[in-house]
Amino acid sequence: MEKLTIQEEEAMQAVWQHGPGFIKDFMALLPEPKPPYTTLASTIKNLEKKGFLKSERFANANRYSAKVKEAEYKKRFMKGFVSDYFQNSYKELVAFFARDKKISAEELKEIINLIEHPEKE
Repeated sequence: MEKLTIQEEEAMQAVWQHGPGFIKDFMALLPEPKPPYTTLASTIKNLEKKGFLKSERFANANRYSAKVKEAEYKKRFMKGFVSDYFQNSYKELVAFFARDKKISAEELKEIINLIEHPEKE
């Protein structure tokens, strides 16, 4: 699965948030400044070609829905991110945030609790 551009990620976030819908539905969820309608339409078409979205025809418009789940994309993205920037070490990732004071001791305790008591999916 390839890494998406920022524009593609924003479009996918809108699709994941809204669920199946039309381009105008996704446009309403995008942050300001919103892209032109035609730009979003092109981005959505590219995401369909890349296999992230599927479409079905409704009258004269396509309704799009996600083929790739948000959790699946995040998992693959994070795996690549940790590999590329933290020598494939999640410990290094957490240590980076701890050193930079971006994570609190309380949050670390929550992470430890999640590791010690994993929820079944």
